Amino acid sequence: MIFTSFEYLLFLPTVVLLYWLLPQRFRLPMLLVASYIFYMSWIPVFGLLILGLTLFNWLWGKLLTKAETNRKTIFGAGVAINLLCLAYFKYMNFFISTFEALLRPITHSTSHLALNIILPLGISFFVFEFIHYLFEINRGRKPIDSFVLFALFAAFFPTQIAGPIKRFPDFQAQMQEEKKLSLDYFDEGIPLIVMGVAKKLLLADNLAVLVDMMSQTHASYGSVETWLMAYAFAFQIYFDFSGYTDIGRGSALLFGYHIPLNFNLPYIASNMSDFWRRWHISLSTWLRDYLFIPLGGSRGSKRTTDRNLLLTMALGGLWHGASWNFVVWGVFHGLCLIVHRNFSQWRESTSHLRAFFDSKVFNILSMLLTFHVVCIGWVFFRITDIGAAFSMVKKMVLLSPIFTKAEAGHFLVFRPELPVVVPTVIVLVAILLLATPVVGYLRQSGFFQRVPAPAKALYFAFVIMLVITFCPDSTTPFIYFQF
Repeated sequence: MIFTSFEYLLFLPTVVLLYWLLPQRFRLPMLLVASYIFYMSWIPVFGLLILGLTLFNWLWGKLLTKAETNRKTIFGAGVAINLLCLAYFKYMNFFISTFEALLRPITHSTSHLALNIILPLGISFFVFEFIHYLFEINRGRKPIDSFVLFALFAAFFPTQIAGPIKRFPDFQAQMQEEKKLSLDYFDEGIPLIVMGVAKKLLLADNLAVLVDMMSQTHASYGSVETWLMAYAFAFQIYFDFSGYTDIGRGSALLFGYHIPLNFNLPYIASNMSDFWRRWHISLSTWLRDYLFIPLGGSRGSKRTTDRNLLLTMALGGLWHGASWNFVVWGVFHGLCLIVHRNFSQWRESTSHLRAFFDSKVFNILSMLLTFHVVCIGWVFFRITDIGAAFSMVKKMVLLSPIFTKAEAGHFLVFRPELPVVVPTVIVLVAILLLATPVVGYLRQSGFFQRVPAPAKALYFAFVIMLVITFCPDSTTPFIYFQF
C-alpha cells in the first residue's frame, strides 16, 4: 500500500473516522494496529522485524536508564545492534561484492556470491529513530514507559516508510495530549495531501519519463542534453520526495499530529550549507546531532572539522544506498561544504569586497551556482555506474561536446525517434526552472496565507483535475522507498 494507491484512498479515511469516533483511551492502540496493517500490506513477515526492533529498543532504553555502571558500554551495544541489523539487510551484498572485487586480482575468480536478502521498507528511517532514542536516553532524557506509545512512535504510518525522521520528545508529547476534533486539522491536512499527490503524479512521474529514457542512453547525448537530464532529475527527486512528505504530513494532521517540515524550497539556497538546511531537513539535522557533533563537530582544528564534514557526508551518502555512487555523492557534498566553509571564513576577513558580497547580484549568482552544483551531484545519485557518471559530469563542466557527432545540430526535442511526451516534459522543466524563485518569493512574502478560501478551493479543484487528466499511465515507486 502506497500513498498514491487506491487502497490508501480507502485506508486513510477509514482510520481517520475510527480514530475520532473511538474514546480517547482506544485511539492510540487502534492507530498502532492500523500502522502495522499499513506496513504488513507489503510483506507481512517484516512486521515481525519492526516489532522485534521496537521491543528491543524499548527494553534497552529502560536498561540504559537504570544502568549505574557500564552505561557507555550498554549505550554503545544498543546502537551497534541497531546498526548491525541495518547492515545485514541493506549492506551485506554490498560488502560481499566489494570484498570479492578486492580479492579478484588475486583469486582470478569470476563467480559472484549474492544473498537473497529483501530490503525491508523504511528500515533506514526507523533504525535512525531508534538510535536517536538511545542517544537521548543516554543524555538523560526519561524513556517512554508505555510500550504502545513507543511502538506507535516507530510505526506511525504517515512517516513509517520514508520519514521525516521524528524526534521522540516532540512526538511523545503529541501522543500524550488529549486531542479534540478540529476542522483546522482537515483545512491544513487535506490541501497538503492534494498537493503531495499532484507533486508525485503530475510532476515527478512525468519527469521520470524523460529521466529514465536519458539515463539509459546517456552516452548518446551532448552537454546541453545532459544538463537537461540533470535539471529534470533535480525536480523529479524533489517533487517525488517532498510530495511523499506532504502526503505524510497531511495524513498526520488529520489525526492532530504535526510532523516536522522536511523541505523548505531547497533550490533557492544561496550556498551548500543553506541547501542542507532546506533539503531533507530531518536527515541533515540527524546527521549533525548524532554523527557530526559526536565526531567532534567544529570544535577542533580546521583539518579536523573538514574531516568530520567529509566523513559525515560520506556516511550520509552510504545511508542512501548500498552502492559506491551514493558514497561518491556524499563525498562530493562533503567537499562542497568544506569549500563553502573555507570561502565563508575568507569572505569574513575580506573587507574590500564586503559591499559586493552583501549585494543582491551576489546572492542571485550564489543561488544559480549552488543549484547547478547540486545538479552535478544528482548525476552521481542517479547514475549507478561511476565511470558513466564521471563522463556525464565531464560533459556538463567542460560543455563539450555540445551535441554528439551523430546528432550534431539535433536537439532532444527534434529527434523523431523519441516519444511525443518528451517535448512536453522539456517545457515542464523550463517552467519549473523559471517558477522556482517566483514561488520562493511568494511563500516568503506570505502571499499564499492571504488568498481567500473560495480561491483556494477553486485552485485545489483545478489541481485535482490536472492530476486526473495528465497523470501518466503507470506510476513509479517513490524514490526514497529504496532507502
